Amino acid sequence: MTDRPITPLLDRVKVPADLKGLSDRELRQVADELRAETISAVSVTGGHLGAGLGVVELTVALHAIFDTPRDKIIWDVGHQCYPHKILTGRRDRIRTLRMKDGLSGFTKRSESPYDPFGAAHSSTSISAALGFAAARDLGGEPGDAVAVIGDGAMSAGMAYEALNNAGHLKKRLFVILNDNEMSIAPPVGAMSAYLSRLYAGAPYQEFKAAAKGAISLLPEPFQEGARRAKEMLKGMTVGGTMFEELGFSYVGPIDGHDMEQLLTVLRTVHDRATGPMLIHVLTKKGKGYAPAERAADKGHATAKFDVVTGEQKKAPSNAPSYTKVFAQSLIREAEKDDKIVAITAAMPDGTGLNLFAERFPKRCFDVGIAEQHAVTFSAGLAAAGLKPFCALYSTFLQRGYDQIVHDVAIQRLPVRFAIDRAGLVGADGATHAGAFDIAFLSNLPDMVVMAAADEAELVHMVATAAAINDRPSAFRFPRGEGVGVDMPERGAPLEIGKGRIIAEGGRVAILSFGTRLAEVLKAREALAQRGLAPTVADARFAKPLDRDLILRLAAEHEALITIEEGAIGGFGSHVAQLLAEEGVFDRGLKYRSMVLPDTFIDQASPEDMYATAGMDSAHIEAKVLDVLGVASVASKRA
Repeated sequence: MTDRPITPLLDRVKVPADLKGLSDRELRQVADELRAETISAVSVTGGHLGAGLGVVELTVALHAIFDTPRDKIIWDVGHQCYPHKILTGRRDRIRTLRMKDGLSGFTKRSESPYDPFGAAHSSTSISAALGFAAARDLGGEPGDAVAVIGDGAMSAGMAYEALNNAGHLKKRLFVILNDNEMSIAPPVGAMSAYLSRLYAGAPYQEFKAAAKGAISLLPEPFQEGARRAKEMLKGMTVGGTMFEELGFSYVGPIDGHDMEQLLTVLRTVHDRATGPMLIHVLTKKGKGYAPAERAADKGHATAKFDVVTGEQKKAPSNAPSYTKVFAQSLIREAEKDDKIVAITAAMPDGTGLNLFAERFPKRCFDVGIAEQHAVTFSAGLAAAGLKPFCALYSTFLQRGYDQIVHDVAIQRLPVRFAIDRAGLVGADGATHAGAFDIAFLSNLPDMVVMAAADEAELVHMVATAAAINDRPSAFRFPRGEGVGVDMPERGAPLEIGKGRIIAEGGRVAILSFGTRLAEVLKAREALAQRGLAPTVADARFAKPLDRDLILRLAAEHEALITIEEGAIGGFGSHVAQLLAEEGVFDRGLKYRSMVLPDTFIDQASPEDMYATAGMDSAHIEAKVLDVLGVASVASKRA
């Protein structure tokens, strides 16, 4: 007698309501099929794999018990939302993840009613969920609000601001603490240590019993931690956990991969909760896919890969990545200056500071997902006489802007901001675009703002920042590989506020700030075929401006075009201000500024995104022709 084949159930689940009629055993089968479908999809698209695999059972359980989209499930960050998308009517498009005109890699309100709140930065979910709960109680949309937040995201101060407010308001609200001891990098700080030893106190024994929460029934990896935590709580008052002190009813920890346990607990709290409830769920990032479980980052972000072997399919490149060039350059500077220290906010690998930490473990600080703290911590280090390099993605630096102004700039402290992922970044889309740092930094008095045109320039800018000891500075560079230029053995400090001429030409000058320079040179080659080769210059600095260079270019050419990988209000706006104050426009100069458009650009390849933004070589060529009137003449003849 042979085993009867298992009939696939996931094919029957078009929307979450289809889970309601399934038994608990069938829900377990749906979870297994959902995990396989997630792995298959991400192998085709690339993307964030490990986080989603860790919450497969939780995703099924939440959608089976809560009534979405009437009830709002808010996934913090959104790295883990792929299984959610499959269950919520987007399975037929799941292999378009992170592609042009495809599904976003994060939750997105415009994409589905099952995404009540968009996210791609961490630690926002509890605040948003509390907003939904408060609106509901004021006569707004009905339904529960559920925030699913990871232990790494709990290192951000915003999460505690929300917990504190929620405990005070006492509204019915569910917070699922997805504790996998792993965000993008291993979590740091006292909260991580607290969660690793936490075991629930006495007030909710009925919930723990319903959840099979006794120590003997926990999976083996969790048993010892639970025992230690229970010993720690001996002699403490009942309800002594931090979450209970904040006003939450606490349940846990429970096994996030035990479907029976999850369903039992969630049904219980769904039926009984009256105020804010925190359910502490233990999961394993990358669960169920061996290559992800073995990976250092647990499969956090992956290129397309072979499902059987897990081998990633990355295109070969002869040029080093900008991130690696930065890290290696900083290490060389730190070897000759023991005052140099490095700071990152939960992104040691992404910023290259993992390499710095290997060389100088005591001089590298990962502060967790806490960009505000990272900036002010850096300011304190600078005030104490050290030379801090605060390495953050442009999109995350936004979160520490008040600290940049108040704690760094006003005090003129020499914090060096290494801004990775400047400009348009590709598959992560608008949420991760580094579009605004030029504008918001160049407005600050005495701030030095640089942008590397290529990887060799980046080496020199690291050396320049290390040499600036009397004011704050920043240098920006993009995601991905360099352009393949010859590399210097060691960086040499640049003259502050001075650019360089790349190629002499006539009629039009193009002043580039950042890595659009390569596209400018491509456009120049095409224009040269028309006898219109422009002068090309690399600004290097947006603050302070190279006044002499800019005024010379304006005086010697009919037209001046600036280009930058940033929003309006940045480098080009400062150039326009200078030209206006100097009366250059009164003398007939034609001026144009090429910036990112006044819109958020959805995910695509970086090349497609810059084409959409009108900032590739073809658009630069067209801009030159237009400013000279050549394009309009050609169109009239046509």
